[in-house]
Amino acid sequence: RAVGDDQLSLQGMLQDGALTFEARVLVRAEGGSVAVSDSGAVVTGADAATLILSAATSFVNYRDVSADPVRRNDERIAGVRGLPYETLRRNHTADHQRLFRRVSIRLGETPAPDLPTDERVVRFKEGRDGGLAALFFQYGRYLLIASSRPGGQPATLQGLWNDRNDPPWDSKYTVNINTEMNYWPAEPTNLPECHEPLFDLLADVAATGSATARGHYDAPGWVLHHNTDLWRGTAPINDANHGIWPTGGAWLAGHLWQHYAYGLDEAFLKERAYPIMKGAALFFLDYLAEDPATGWLISGPSNSPENGGLVMGPTMDHQIIRDLFANVIAASEILGVDAELRNRLVETRKRIAPNRIGRLGQLQEWLHDVDDPENKHRHVSHLWGLHPGFEITGHTTPDLFRAARRSLELRGDEGTGWSKAWKINFRARLGEGDNAYRMLQTLLTLTGSDKTSMTGSGVYPNLFDAHPPFQIDGNFGATAGITEMLIQSYPDLLRLLPALPAAWPTGRVTGLRARGGVTLDTLAWNRNERLLDVTLTSAVAQPLTLIAAGAVETIEAPAGISIRESDGIPGGRVVMLPAGRPVRLQIRYRIN
Repeated sequence: RAVGDDQLSLQGMLQDGALTFEARVLVRAEGGSVAVSDSGAVVTGADAATLILSAATSFVNYRDVSADPVRRNDERIAGVRGLPYETLRRNHTADHQRLFRRVSIRLGETPAPDLPTDERVVRFKEGRDGGLAALFFQYGRYLLIASSRPGGQPATLQGLWNDRNDPPWDSKYTVNINTEMNYWPAEPTNLPECHEPLFDLLADVAATGSATARGHYDAPGWVLHHNTDLWRGTAPINDANHGIWPTGGAWLAGHLWQHYAYGLDEAFLKERAYPIMKGAALFFLDYLAEDPATGWLISGPSNSPENGGLVMGPTMDHQIIRDLFANVIAASEILGVDAELRNRLVETRKRIAPNRIGRLGQLQEWLHDVDDPENKHRHVSHLWGLHPGFEITGHTTPDLFRAARRSLELRGDEGTGWSKAWKINFRARLGEGDNAYRMLQTLLTLTGSDKTSMTGSGVYPNLFDAHPPFQIDGNFGATAGITEMLIQSYPDLLRLLPALPAAWPTGRVTGLRARGGVTLDTLAWNRNERLLDVTLTSAVAQPLTLIAAGAVETIEAPAGISIRESDGIPGGRVVMLPAGRPVRLQIRYRIN
């Protein structure tokens, strides 16, 4: 219907739902006239026309749908009505560039060809367009900026680009990897604000999840299973073989700790992160059960997403719970609170069933050695401790590190988009740059435009991840994977070029972040000369262990910067970084 003399309105409500909505379009003409009626808008004699679309619903939060969408649109339209098009565009561009331009990247020596994107994807698959990887990296950052901003909802399985009334998987938040993968790039690629909507969701599910913890398990704290949505459901849904998985909330709680680890915002840790993390830990203190055969504490009933059915003691659960407990222990020490709880977590954590190596040389997916060498499932859940966790590393747990590699070999490289993206990250953590690059080529394979197909994977011509029929997580996972190929950030340890492929003999990236409040202002390399040019800025004065490619040979640093050999990491150097001052290092390295 017409609204006034220059607007059209479409109003409605959801079928079988409580939400009402309105979409509004404001039609403006330059040098002509606008006539609107209930059947449409007509622009006559104009030099240019501008259409401004605003849409709103009655949603306030998961408990309140009393907002007036018409009033919301009235206010938004009033706020932009008097602004010229150029002002609107300039404001939008400035808002985007404020985030996007924090990071720049160049990979390899070949300049980007002036070709349509779909043709570039074909060339990349053939090894003839190295610059597409840099574009794909930045595309993931662009998508996160576009789909997850403070005050909005987190990016769903389709980001915010769902085009269906009945979308795949209801366009929800699947939290046994997909939602988490959406946010892997947020901290290291310098978009911490884009993490905020996920933290708001966590505050909600911590509240609804406390009722689920009491009702389903008679347990304290809170729990979230494998799926949630706008209404913040936390109970098991779907089939038992994947719906009864209680560690979704614990995994998401790790994102709160990572936000702190990268930014060192103690107020955030105290006020927002710690209460939620603590509640998740309280649940698992109650939920863990003693295995009568071993005496270990195990999780269950649960599953290894989404593979193998309902069991006791899946490896992924134990890795996530150990990580959760470690984060709560560290946070309580930083904040100086809950000493008694901290001691209990320390003692309980020691008793959780450890990672185990099975008969095939693999990292066991379950408590018992029953892994099937023919299993090619797209989920590789038991390697969580390799990535995104870091309890399995080459320098701390070499036997488990080799077992993780063996598990990945057995599982194979196939899978849908997000699975291939995860495998880029795995290969990067294993230090296999060329294999990580090969997985990136496999993901960046052009697929058809039939979004109804449930077969195959790759990307569409617009570079959307084609996890059939369409899912956005593979884009974010690939951006994270490229980051892991260039830097890997652990507590007190930074690996530079840990998985650099031969396809990128030179390159330069600016603005990446590392744990401990460290920003890589510049990271430039020349592989042929084994030379790195690095500028680091640390928010606090601290020692940071550096590994460059295989091992550091020499570091040239400004006067007054202390450098020493690492005690525990061969080829590492400990650099004492000052607070807030950029430090430029020239590093020569060798590849082991």
